[in-house]
Amino acid sequence: MGQQLHGIEFDSDEAAKSIDRLSALKIKSPSSMIYNGDFFAYCISHLSEKHLFDSIIGNPPFIRYQNFPEEQRTPAFDLMRRVGLKPTRLTNSWVPFIVASSILLNTIGRLAMVVPAELLQVNYAAELRLFLSNYFQKITLVTFRQLVFEGIQQEVVLLLAERTNGLMEGITTIELDDAHDLTSFTDIHRIETSDVKPLDHNKEKWTQYFLDASEIELLREVRKNAGLKISGDIIDVDVGIVTGQNSFFVLNNEQITKNDLKRYSRKIVSRSGHLKGVFFSDKDWKINDSENLATHLLDFSGVALEDLPANVKAYVNSGELASVNTGYKCSIRKPWYVVPSPWVPDAFMLRQIHTYPKIIVNSANATCTDTIHRVRLRNGLQKEAVAAMFLNSLTFAFSEVTGRSYGGGVLELEPKEAENLPVPYKGATTLDLEEIHGLVLKNRIYDVIDITDKVLLRDNLGLSIKDIKSMRSIWEKLRDRRVNRKRARVVR
Repeated sequence: MGQQLHGIEFDSDEAAKSIDRLSALKIKSPSSMIYNGDFFAYCISHLSEKHLFDSIIGNPPFIRYQNFPEEQRTPAFDLMRRVGLKPTRLTNSWVPFIVASSILLNTIGRLAMVVPAELLQVNYAAELRLFLSNYFQKITLVTFRQLVFEGIQQEVVLLLAERTNGLMEGITTIELDDAHDLTSFTDIHRIETSDVKPLDHNKEKWTQYFLDASEIELLREVRKNAGLKISGDIIDVDVGIVTGQNSFFVLNNEQITKNDLKRYSRKIVSRSGHLKGVFFSDKDWKINDSENLATHLLDFSGVALEDLPANVKAYVNSGELASVNTGYKCSIRKPWYVVPSPWVPDAFMLRQIHTYPKIIVNSANATCTDTIHRVRLRNGLQKEAVAAMFLNSLTFAFSEVTGRSYGGGVLELEPKEAENLPVPYKGATTLDLEEIHGLVLKNRIYDVIDITDKVLLRDNLGLSIKDIKSMRSIWEKLRDRRVNRKRARVVR
């Protein structure tokens, strides 16, 4: 019988530790079992020899694309292309690790990997999700209600995938409290009998699989409703202003007054917390300004440096003395002190969300930093109607499966994701946004969606009361799962 165990470790010290552990277990010739070198080179070698495995267990390095060494990236991407994938330079290292490990398996084989929860939801892993759904017949995702690594906000999942050389079984999700539960989690029967959902062969995010099969089916059926529009048909979403150094370009009233810069400033919202309801008026901006929040954007566009007053030149020079001009975003534009694209949007949209997404009508003629999205309305729609139509149980539910969340529990919607939300538009003009604004200010969001769900979902979209309740339940389930993430104990 040939060698049964093979280990691959890039770090020589860690490889030596592995050999020592095998020796302690009285395993013969442990040094022959541990390969100290690059995993991707090892993979290419074994594939050329058609040397495949029955099971593969791994914890790939979570190296972001910026730090992925080119000598490893090249063979890693070559392996991905072998199975028809098209990696980009935004692909992080753990993605090709999963692909390479998968193609090293026999036609009947099992894969077990510790991977970032990004697998479930980020766009750059969409192609990987499709690959896994096609390559494996059964997938189990083991997730944790608490964070399991000390000192970082990285949420992880256990990916368990099986090739059975048979019929497709589907995908199962199992939630444990924390890593301690793994030490006693030997209930294979629980895995085998857990709710198995049909696995769609597409690039959709896998967050939906934390729902019941009936809830997933409801989302898919409702999405087909002719009374819905995709938000991108109604709004154009863009990032806020990227100044390159907010502390230099975005100032409070005290700083503006001290440096006599008011003539060269314009209104800005610098943080999402400065947007309280679903309206943002000039009065709201003045209140923020009176509280000495960062409400002024320096705008030197259209004026040559030599034409600026002496005090303004002095401020610009102070930025150079502080090396503001050498930061990446500032260094790639000319002149460095002119912030590009300071246009004023029709409305704002939260980029990072705690409880629910919302659009805020901009009547203050203000712009915003990139912590907030800028929204332009399409087709001459009323701002008030657009803001109102986003506040309903259906759109809230879809925001949870369309966006992505991180270990800290925040939901994030990037512009393309924000433009892919189903919204019920019929009846929105009949809603009283002033009333809704008052309720939002009082944190009475359930009173809001009681109103909007009846008008938008029941009266105009034709959903049943049962389906509306299910939509609200879906939102609450995924929202609560996200926000209840806590730092866990670490298993020693």
